[in-house]
Amino acid sequence: MKNNKQIYALILAFLFVIPTLFAQGLFDAKNYTNASKDDNVKVISVQSDKNYKVSHLRNAIHVDLHKLYKEGKPEGVLKPANEVAALLGENGIANTNEIIIYDDGDNKAAGRMYWILKYMGVADVKILQKDMKAWRAARIPLTPAPTKITAATFVAKPNNDIFVDTQWIKANLKNNGVTFVDVRAPKEYTGADGKSPGHIPGAINLEWSTMNGAESVLRSNVEIASLLKSANINPDKTIVLYCATSVRAGLPFFVLNALLKYPDVRVYDGAMNTWSMDASNPVEK
Repeated sequence: MKNNKQIYALILAFLFVIPTLFAQGLFDAKNYTNASKDDNVKVISVQSDKNYKVSHLRNAIHVDLHKLYKEGKPEGVLKPANEVAALLGENGIANTNEIIIYDDGDNKAAGRMYWILKYMGVADVKILQKDMKAWRAARIPLTPAPTKITAATFVAKPNNDIFVDTQWIKANLKNNGVTFVDVRAPKEYTGADGKSPGHIPGAINLEWSTMNGAESVLRSNVEIASLLKSANINPDKTIVLYCATSVRAGLPFFVLNALLKYPDVRVYDGAMNTWSMDASNPVEK
């Protein structure tokens, strides 16, 4: 275990000296124009429908995340992989595409889409932050015109190494090798908001938005690693992220998986909404 910690420390140290985050999955606006000319690159906008209609990146495909979820309760649970694959294919997205995602600016929806695509087996997925200053400097073209869609074939290859369900949670509640991380607001975590029943026993609270700094731009690797260390979220454990629906878990997953290279990071899809439906499942406040 000690040797593993030393290895992870060396990996993190290496990451910190890289001048940009491009290689780890955060796309640089300066490189966007050239990359977007590649026919195999698909740009996905997970902006709100309203904002997409006002202005979006030229040729960006709009994906409504809600259409990827099952209907009814618990809310926010991803549809079966074959159904998600069909919807993505209808939108002109193939599992072999290189994909760049962006949202309305806080990286929450982009993070969720990142996890969905990685779960579905897409190898090359990156996030482009909606930083208008950087976009203007790079002269990234915007348009209100809808993108013409040509249907594609998306072959689902679910990656169950980044997914857990309720049975997995129950089986690992007392596993010292697992760290559960609740990324909701503190009042939701404790149940002080009057709506949440509390949290999964033993879970650490680290709100998802702390990944962002000023103007919702992601913090540096060094800053985020410091936050994680202070919260006792370490790379030598299996990290399981959740919120109410695990939408907010997407950005922390992206950060730990793509930027900091934590070796075993998973998302509890359905999350607290699913856990709290069964009164026999324990909760803490």
